[in-house]
Amino acid sequence: MTQTALILGATGRFGRNASAAFRDAGWDLRLYDRTKGDLLNAASGADVIVNGWNPPYSKWAALLPGLTRQVIEAARASGATVMQPANVYVYGFRDAMPRVVGPEVPQRATNGLGRLRIEMEQSYRDADVQVILLRGGDFLDNQASAGWFDRIIAKDAAKGKLSYPGALDQPHSWAFLPDMTAALPPLAEMRADLGQFTDLAFGGYTLTGEELATACGAAVGREVTVSPMSWLPLQIARPFWAEARYLLEMRYLWDQPHELDGTALATLLPDLPQTPAEDAIRAALEL
Repeated sequence: MTQTALILGATGRFGRNASAAFRDAGWDLRLYDRTKGDLLNAASGADVIVNGWNPPYSKWAALLPGLTRQVIEAARASGATVMQPANVYVYGFRDAMPRVVGPEVPQRATNGLGRLRIEMEQSYRDADVQVILLRGGDFLDNQASAGWFDRIIAKDAAKGKLSYPGALDQPHSWAFLPDMTAALPPLAEMRADLGQFTDLAFGGYTLTGEELATACGAAVGREVTVSPMSWLPLQIARPFWAEARYLLEMRYLWDQPHELDGTALATLLPDLPQTPAEDAIRAALEL
């Protein structure tokens, strides 16, 4: 019998890729429009709710708690399993954040955005609905999506230049969205064998700024150099642009070495494909 996935935020990066993954796996899709629909009605009869909602940083404090409650209420009423993307913000800064992070690592963030994500995840842990959390690094997409990679880092890659926002020799975690979201349908199909709350990390790629430049060079077939990005424009914009404050708050992640431990996910899904980094970057560059 065909199963149904309700996708929230289907026009965003995660939601769009999740929709493609479920469609390719033969699921029926419901794409929810938050400006027009009624979530409880939309969730009725759905097997899973994929929460791709991600408001701007400056609206997280105002919107995240309420959006999370809405998702939980819809899952409770429908009996659906919630599938929620997660990030590395929860792990903290410097000594609080080990290099390798994953489901068993304590969540010690003290900054505002990190605490909001901890609170959101705790709401799911405390809820009486089944939740599958899939955690990834910074996104690489196969369409223009105004992310760090296509909008800032690689905007001049065709000219052989990258502008990197952190230390060039520190490892940083990346997730190619078509690969990450490909894990959602098989996880949904085994949900009866999972616990009420499942926290999984998608390993993706771990690359320094220098390694990213090398991979970009291989993708475009020419030498690509990388230099540090100036944060001065964001510092100047901070009094006038709300998002600048939060981008500066998360600056530490570009200097903080980190990678995601995807062992648990690989154990559950040993055949999950992983696009070679060069091919993923080529797709991300062809925006």
